[in-house]
Amino acid sequence: RSKILILMSPKIPIFIGFDERERVAMNVLIDSLYQNSTSPIAITPIISSQLEKIGIHKRAREEKQSTSFSFTRFLVPYLMDFRDWAIFIDCDVLCRGDISKLWNLRDSAYALMCVKHEHKPKEVVKFLGEKQSSYPKKNWSSLMLMNCEKCKALTPEYVNNASGLDLHRFNWLSGDHEIGEIKEEWNYLVEVQSIENSKNASMLHWTLGGPWFPDQRTIGGELAAEWYAARDDAFKLWQK
Repeated sequence: RSKILILMSPKIPIFIGFDERERVAMNVLIDSLYQNSTSPIAITPIISSQLEKIGIHKRAREEKQSTSFSFTRFLVPYLMDFRDWAIFIDCDVLCRGDISKLWNLRDSAYALMCVKHEHKPKEVVKFLGEKQSSYPKKNWSSLMLMNCEKCKALTPEYVNNASGLDLHRFNWLSGDHEIGEIKEEWNYLVEVQSIENSKNASMLHWTLGGPWFPDQRTIGGELAAEWYAARDDAFKLWQK
């Protein structure tokens, strides 16, 4: 009963990938979501260690896995009891826009919706020396509107055993016709796409690593300064 009440809530369900090394980034993202949303939202960090303790996530970390939520993101439909819609967002993001506008793009014709990037990395490493991988549909899964009822293939058993490429290339769907397209403004890739394109971006995504890492404090230039301003606003002490 309680599960159904949660699903029927008017709040927008948002799941954020959690990585211990990016706690600051996640908290700044959470604050930016609340600050800009015109609708109630319910945020759930996806913490792998918690899912492991209750027996949902049983997958050992892999060499090419750059974050602890590389695979657990695909458990969102299961966590939603395969009902309704939900949003998944990587933690290395700053939200500038009203998440309600993204939520209103839901189209029941699709199993999921995302920004369909054409990202072909030139670098071989990214943040903290993690290996950079190149594959079709790269970064598509970093921001997803998921129609959970149409994602029933994503059982814990499947997510724990499928290859990373099968998961991130959405091979669990019957075809690309099940993937709807969202405008680039909802997943702008910092230091990958033109800085001009950032001007109207509703979400800034530091996919190569962000200014919360000591050796990447200036990544994105003026966008890094914007992230620092958002961090300072989120954590400032209010005084009378």
